[in-house]
Amino acid sequence: MPASRWDPWIDRSLALRADPYRFISRTCREAGRDAVELRLLGRRTVVMTGARAVSCFGDAARFERAGAVPEPLRATLFGKGGQQSLDGSVHAARKALFLALLAPPTADRLVTRFVGNLERAARDWAQRDAVPLHEALQPVLARTVCDWAGVVVPADMLSLRTAQLASLYMEPLTRHLHARGQRRAAEGWLIAEIDAMRAGRIGGRGEALRAIAMHVDPRGAPLSARIAAVEMLNLLRPTVAVAVWIVFAAHALVRAPAWRDALRVQPSLIDCFVQEVRRFYPFFPMVAARVRRGFEWDGVRFATGRRALLDLYGTGHDPRCWDAPERFRPERFLQGPPEPPGFVPQGGGDPGTGHRCPGETVAVELTKAATLWLVDGVRYEVPKQDLELDMTRLPALPRGGFTVTKLRPR
Repeated sequence: MPASRWDPWIDRSLALRADPYRFISRTCREAGRDAVELRLLGRRTVVMTGARAVSCFGDAARFERAGAVPEPLRATLFGKGGQQSLDGSVHAARKALFLALLAPPTADRLVTRFVGNLERAARDWAQRDAVPLHEALQPVLARTVCDWAGVVVPADMLSLRTAQLASLYMEPLTRHLHARGQRRAAEGWLIAEIDAMRAGRIGGRGEALRAIAMHVDPRGAPLSARIAAVEMLNLLRPTVAVAVWIVFAAHALVRAPAWRDALRVQPSLIDCFVQEVRRFYPFFPMVAARVRRGFEWDGVRFATGRRALLDLYGTGHDPRCWDAPERFRPERFLQGPPEPPGFVPQGGGDPGTGHRCPGETVAVELTKAATLWLVDGVRYEVPKQDLELDMTRLPALPRGGFTVTKLRPR
């Protein structure tokens, strides 16, 4: 049996679930290759890691996205019919819609709104004995993105809408049935907003709701109200999920305290700090595609229709791509922004033409703004708690949460 092939009858899903961030890189390392065929979720699957794999995976002549993501994730995290599952001209048109919405100056208004909401929330947090940072940030981000997008959320509904949005990225596997129910409820809420916008009953709220409601595909057909709601959630959900990146940044300030002082003295270092947070910390473990046309690569036969998984976390910690990858070293980015293909925290390739996350720049800017606020806009203490990352969890937040005390705005 070639080293690149494992027993196709033994399903490795439990091993993947036990260590979702390191499973692919470990499997490929043991095989001595960058690609291994095995069985996951009852299907033969090829797992891939490393910079070479990123380049191969981004080849649209070899891979497509339709039908690639397992149904449990389509039904919760991504939604059915969203741009992540599209290919060709339809995907290009949908992607262009997102890139236009998330480009400056529109995205700048989102970040400015977030900073204002964060400062107002901090005045309330100052009245509490302890603030669990991830949970506290979620409604701030939900309020920010909903107001920016033009989706009305009454004050007494904010907690409910936040819980619906957070469940889509926090519970797609651990509380799957609950997450499905939360998606149905969230889609129903946004279908009503889409219908109202199309009927002319609302207007002037925000560019995103109108742009998605009025979007037409390359054939001139409008999106169904349900698909439009899915795409609205693909704006709202990832913005709320930036709470995870901010917690990781706060965690890094505790583990590398010299960088708190450095950022206070020289805020211009914030970009290299946040980019290293994105490389180092475990957010997305992998992305999926399906083989469009059979080919061979790295000694493995990629059969037509076969699912392939590209290792994001492992590639970000690959010693062939990075010097001392297990060390948190923001200075590695002092010479400029990270270059693909080894830097793939939110997917690889060109965000304008491929399937790399269109909201990546916005996530970076929101995290930068929050990190500078943590450094110079607020005082707080981090009491003793278990700050080890739970690598079995998606996303891999600290085991004990990340709670701060004695929080006071400066």
